[in-house]
Amino acid sequence: MTDNHQELEGRSWVKVLTEGELPDGSAKAVMCGQKAVCLTHYDGQYAAMDNLCTHQGGPLGEGTIENGLLRCPWHGWSFDPLTGKAQGRTGVDVEAFPVEVRTDGVYVALPEEATHVPNVSDVIAETLVNWGVRWVFGMVGSSNLGMADALRRQEKAKTLRFIGIRHEGAASFAASAYGKLTGRPAACLSIAGPGATNMLTGLWDANVDRSPVIALTGQVDAQVLGPGAFQELDLQAAFGKVAQWSQPVLHRSRFAELANLACKSALLNRGVSQLILPDEIQVLPLPEGETAGKPDGRISSREISPPEEAVEGALKLLRDVKRPLMIIGHGARTHMPAILDLAEELNSPVITTFKAKGQISDRHPLGGGVIGRSGTPVASWLMSESDCLLVLGASFSDHTGISPTKPTIQVDFDPMTLGKFHAVDVPVWGEIGRTVKLLKSRLDSGEWVDQRPELAERWRLWREEKKRREAVTGEKGLNSATIFAAMTRHVPDDALIAVDVGNNTYSFGRYFECTGQAVLMSGYLGSIGFGYPAAIGAWAASQEGDPMFANRPVVAVTGDGGFAQYMAELTTAVKYQMKITLVLLNNNELGKISKEQRSGNWPVWQTSLQNPNFAEYARICGAKGIRVTAKDELDEALVESLAHEGPSLVEVMSDPDQI
Repeated sequence: MTDNHQELEGRSWVKVLTEGELPDGSAKAVMCGQKAVCLTHYDGQYAAMDNLCTHQGGPLGEGTIENGLLRCPWHGWSFDPLTGKAQGRTGVDVEAFPVEVRTDGVYVALPEEATHVPNVSDVIAETLVNWGVRWVFGMVGSSNLGMADALRRQEKAKTLRFIGIRHEGAASFAASAYGKLTGRPAACLSIAGPGATNMLTGLWDANVDRSPVIALTGQVDAQVLGPGAFQELDLQAAFGKVAQWSQPVLHRSRFAELANLACKSALLNRGVSQLILPDEIQVLPLPEGETAGKPDGRISSREISPPEEAVEGALKLLRDVKRPLMIIGHGARTHMPAILDLAEELNSPVITTFKAKGQISDRHPLGGGVIGRSGTPVASWLMSESDCLLVLGASFSDHTGISPTKPTIQVDFDPMTLGKFHAVDVPVWGEIGRTVKLLKSRLDSGEWVDQRPELAERWRLWREEKKRREAVTGEKGLNSATIFAAMTRHVPDDALIAVDVGNNTYSFGRYFECTGQAVLMSGYLGSIGFGYPAAIGAWAASQEGDPMFANRPVVAVTGDGGFAQYMAELTTAVKYQMKITLVLLNNNELGKISKEQRSGNWPVWQTSLQNPNFAEYARICGAKGIRVTAKDELDEALVESLAHEGPSLVEVMSDPDQI
């Protein structure tokens, strides 16, 4: 202990506490800038030393002073509490720092913080930024701290943003939704072991829906891989086929090149790339001369023209029919202007798969709504009356129910998707936008029926039926026709809507009429719980400068079962003040499963739910919460919540039988 306020070259004095704050015979960890220091008070004297035990890095400030020795709380290694000298034959001394007791408190002299030396994590993070990664969703933890610090520096430089979530599954769902919406990769970050496995469901969602995502998974030290260290898993094996590209980062890796390949693979293969980051490798100094990677010269235009033979086959079929019908999937979402031009030329109605809901307005003269189990009688009638199907960026899944008996032209960028479930008359491998432009430019003849009047009549009939269903009342809550009619009235035309899985989703597809909204869902995986984390991903896209998504309102639609799986993420929305409006249909039941049990002649069993008051829960979390129990409360609740500057939740007590 000194009392002369001496200036020590290369050190800075930092006040750590007031005298008397730490009782004699005690130790305490204090933060001095970014340095953790163990402060001790023993025999009337103060001392300071590095907080990390020289054995395995145990926190000395959490230790105890016993019989004149400071004992590490992890394994009992002992040190002199005033000098840091190790006691015992195997001990290594802890670095000690000068201390002064001044009139206003206790000060410690610490060395000036060393200039940061770029490391492996820095070059990986910078490479991700260069490839357009602007968001990372994840949880900082023990085996990803080096990578997390590199991301912190990028966030400080305003090149990306990090969203700290409450469950890694929400991080991967948010990244998947962001990729589905924008076509650009976001990243999700986890620790080794359980943190990485928690991300698997959201990554499978990205995999099967062809969304680009970068998974950054921490790992135990490379030197202890194999024997089964704490939280060690074989992450390449665990991720299996969910990651279409997966590589560990090792001591002699070409670090920037691995990050380049991860980004390139995610974009071109439209899927998940995984970088496995052993703990000690994350902070290795960057080899001399290695710089961050960039996409320049690594990716070409993906506007690939289809083979001439396929184009001629499609033209011949289209020229010979009278009532063509265009069916649009999620894969066609970025090509809608060209698709609508072709539809006008053919007088062809346009219907969509459920995943593509909203890609054409339900008010467009040629818009026919959604086909399939989540669809409307309008779309199914159109398919029944058609004499040719032009399928763009869609598969033929059972849920969609595209007829296999109609003459069919199928266009897709992925040759494996063509004729995947059954043979089609004309499979066309090509980029959708370029293909439809080619078809339009060469359609020099045809006698296509103007189907607009019939389409308008089908919409009139369906809207009358929806009104009739709205009028049906029940004792269990509001019916779905009423709920989604109100949403149709009030949800802004440019909203980004994330929907969950369950009866709430079927009803959304059936009753909600899209005008200009973009819809996100867990398509081929159909994972319950997707809705609210996906809204977080959509909100991220709305914060960027991209005019396609900037400042667009974000709405989530979930059931009580789906929201409850990730309901803690409401606190994430509050933390970052995300303007997300959640419409939660609460029927105290897994209604879709009850329906399936009844349909299969099973007893309804274990589908009831014990729920909190979700509106009250929202208020406890710091969000706006409104509960709706009557029809005349619904419109006002939606208007109020949509106007709220921050996260809000409208809990609608709904009838599980009226969907």
